[in-house]
Amino acid sequence: MHPVIQIHPEAPPKPPLGQPCNGCGLCCLAEPCPLGMLVSRRRRGRCAALQWSWEQRRYLCGMVSAPQQVLGWDGLLAARFAPLLSRWARRWISAAKGCDAALEREDLPDDKPRASH
Repeated sequence: MHPVIQIHPEAPPKPPLGQPCNGCGLCCLAEPCPLGMLVSRRRRGRCAALQWSWEQRRYLCGMVSAPQQVLGWDGLLAARFAPLLSRWARRWISAAKGCDAALEREDLPDDKPRASH
């Protein structure tokens, strides 16, 4: 039996392996990457840094887009370190290096009950 993952209905389809990330969120919804494990303090389940962008209609890594928000940091020091943390996170998660998630999305039939968020 495959695990059921709640995914935003407007999320883009998962790109083929090796193609650029499009923000489908499938990998981060299934389990956190090594950086996500530190942020989420867990090895399984949705990454705590994963954020849905209504404007872009895709998932974003919060450690790249808003690290100070994910870490709960406020103030001038957080604002100064946010760009550095974002660059560091982008490098650590290998952003723009291509999809490496060997996962496939399979929608449930409409007649199956779904958990709501």
